[in-house]
Amino acid sequence: GEGAVTLAADAIRGVALGVGVTAIVQAVLGGIGLALAGVPLAGLLTALMFMLCIAQIGALPVLLPAAGWVLYGGDVGWGVFLLVWSAVVGTLDNFLRPVLIRLGADLPLLLIFAGVIGGLLAFGLVGIFVGPVVLAVAFTLLESWIEEGGPPADGEPPAAP
Repeated sequence: GEGAVTLAADAIRGVALGVGVTAIVQAVLGGIGLALAGVPLAGLLTALMFMLCIAQIGALPVLLPAAGWVLYGGDVGWGVFLLVWSAVVGTLDNFLRPVLIRLGADLPLLLIFAGVIGGLLAFGLVGIFVGPVVLAVAFTLLESWIEEGGPPADGEPPAAP
């Protein structure tokens, strides 16, 4: 029981750290790219990127149209820079989030990602935290039940349920 509670707390902390810090890093880096490229309202677009990153959509729905706007405005150099910067910022969450989540909870990453995505689809934004906790507790209980119920010793009948 205590282990499950501790694991649930660790899972929440790990997901919050992974999702939150990754969203902040992506939004700040995307905002820097927008400001350098001269996109107007870069601060507002940075806040929008942060919200999209928290919702697990990412920064690309803001960065790619901004790059198209810069290219359409005739500034090819800054437009290409913003496209390359968008690729870097857009893929950053694939590397940073697993590292941060792994620091918070000692669980398989596939389990945490399945919990985050499944929770998001099932419960919305709150599901980002509920999903991994439910899967982490279920995983821990399953592991402990498997460890407890070893094969019976020779000559002993199997235990009755």
